[in-house]
Amino acid sequence: MFQATYNKHSLQFITPGGTSRGVLTTKDSWYIQVCDVQNPKVLGVGECSILPNLSIDDKPGFEDKLREVCSNINIYTNNFSIKLEDDLLDWPAISFGLEMALLDLKNGGIKTIFPSDFVEGKKQIPINGLIWMGDIAYMKEQLAQKIQSGFKCIKIKIGAIDFWQEINLIKKIRNTYNPAQLEIRVDANGAFKPDEAMNKLNELAKLGIHSIEQPIKAGQWQVMAELCKVSPVKIALDEELIGINDVVKKEDLLTTIKPAYIILKPSLLGGFMACNQWVQLANKHGVAWWATSALEGNIGLNAIAQWTAIQDNVLPQGLGTGQVFANNIASPLQVANGHLIYNKKQKWGILP
Repeated sequence: MFQATYNKHSLQFITPGGTSRGVLTTKDSWYIQVCDVQNPKVLGVGECSILPNLSIDDKPGFEDKLREVCSNINIYTNNFSIKLEDDLLDWPAISFGLEMALLDLKNGGIKTIFPSDFVEGKKQIPINGLIWMGDIAYMKEQLAQKIQSGFKCIKIKIGAIDFWQEINLIKKIRNTYNPAQLEIRVDANGAFKPDEAMNKLNELAKLGIHSIEQPIKAGQWQVMAELCKVSPVKIALDEELIGINDVVKKEDLLTTIKPAYIILKPSLLGGFMACNQWVQLANKHGVAWWATSALEGNIGLNAIAQWTAIQDNVLPQGLGTGQVFANNIASPLQVANGHLIYNKKQKWGILP
């Protein structure tokens, strides 16, 4: 028998984070804690993380649903694993947080979700350096910091300012670093209009761009399929995956659109079992992938990193966002020379 509680934590950005959907200054997370009633001092902790205007569970009733799940925890568990009840499909962040907490509890409540060489400090995960949207001066400042920190792959969020300013910034990068020296990914977050997307993709292709995430808004499968067929820049699907839970529809999406890559965000897709399904289908259809955090605090980032570490994936991952918050929970996670590492000498902080 299990018991569960939760508490809310508002993460504060050190510097406002600019996206094509607006500027973020705070982001809410809910920490769910689960214990076995026979051993209540050992707690498994999971993070339920919501991205405003993107998560399908960013809607009224989220906290009511979380309270209901905690009150009826044994309905949603099977030994130390989550039972994916149909009513959780509409609440992927809760599903993810609960799955994380149960795996943590199973492994002793020490924040070890997936034991591996990564958790032992013997393996590093290559990651991309994220350049937030903002004015050109701010983006240049971030870029200089990332390159100085040893990143060989950077991801630039585009679509919030004038496209040609963004192109000029990338040109200046390419004047110093060729594609063999620095991989550049861009993320449009669906900012391009369908009738302008190809022209913009052609301009980006001139600059040796590795890939672009979600050039147009999700839900336009035929338009996206045509772009994937003719685009000179490889396309990665991100928002396109959100809300698709049925395995048949997942496979339909991949075979219809035929993307080069998919981006896996466990908070938005319903957890690790859901992401495992995406990985199996991607492998079946020759689609590459990488994992990305969705502005979770260090509790969620830790779980995603540990899951990523046990996959056979050598691509740079999107796992370096934990440093953007002023009031994050202290953790062994560190970024060094373009890699995420787990420093066992650093202790976990206390939940707020």
